[in-house]
Amino acid sequence: MKILANDGLAASGIKDLEAAGFEVITTTVAQDQLVDFINKNNVVVLLVRSATTVRKELIDATNLKIIGRGGVGMDNIDVAYAKSKGISVINTPAASSHSVAELVFAHLFGMVRFLHDSNRAMPLEGDTKFKALKKAYAKGRELQGKTIGVFGFGRIGQETAKIALGVGMKVIAFDPFLDKVNLNLDFYDGQSVGFTINMQSKESVLKEADFFSFHVPAQKDYVISTAEFNLMKNGVGLVNAARGGVIDEVALVKALENDKVAYAAVDTFENEPTPAIKLLMTPNVSLTPHIGAATLEAQDRIGLELASQIKSILNK
Repeated sequence: MKILANDGLAASGIKDLEAAGFEVITTTVAQDQLVDFINKNNVVVLLVRSATTVRKELIDATNLKIIGRGGVGMDNIDVAYAKSKGISVINTPAASSHSVAELVFAHLFGMVRFLHDSNRAMPLEGDTKFKALKKAYAKGRELQGKTIGVFGFGRIGQETAKIALGVGMKVIAFDPFLDKVNLNLDFYDGQSVGFTINMQSKESVLKEADFFSFHVPAQKDYVISTAEFNLMKNGVGLVNAARGGVIDEVALVKALENDKVAYAAVDTFENEPTPAIKLLMTPNVSLTPHIGAATLEAQDRIGLELASQIKSILNK
């Protein structure tokens, strides 16, 4: 049986599937040519990440048995419709959690010490304006002792909270589906420390936190827009490594311009893959092109987890 990994698949996953007798195709097929390719090659499993969409029309025009998403969110797949047609829809909700959480803190550490800006300015002016740049970046902040508000306390939110606790931050969280979560921080030498995080109201988290990290699925309405920014302290920092559309980007730019938000990091955008130029060009924004799960370790875990699920379904 043939598997098309249209957005790529880690070598570990390919090796595991091939050992089980599957043929894995890693050709990247254009969206408008997918149906023909799948049918001509008798593909029974389509694996995607965020670049490829799997909508009703593709589902109706093919004979897929499994649609797999290498990652957490499946808003690029018509999941309910696929399942109604008897197609198995799988994803890898746990594999990339730690990678996303580390990216959040890569952004946070970088922003509070102006690394996102100094790494651009130093190559251009470091040899002529060293003292001026040193002065410009001399008002950094520490994360230790600050409060981080986590919106969405599933796997990724919890991994983010663990890193925050390890850094010495206070963690508060909002998740309408949870009351409290018990976290264990496991260390390299076998020691473990437990924490209980009680959920708070959205309003109280907005008012109390110094920094925010968002880990909620795509939604019809913005989670954060003008009204929410108005509840925040002045000079907060935030990271969106969840989904584009969680934060109102127009309102975010205004909040940055009026110093309500001092630091913002964006990994996911409303208009991917063509983000708004206004946001990209706004000062004090740390930017990455949707790479939350893009670590070698996470891709290995994703590949192996997908392979395990595929074998379990098709070898029944």
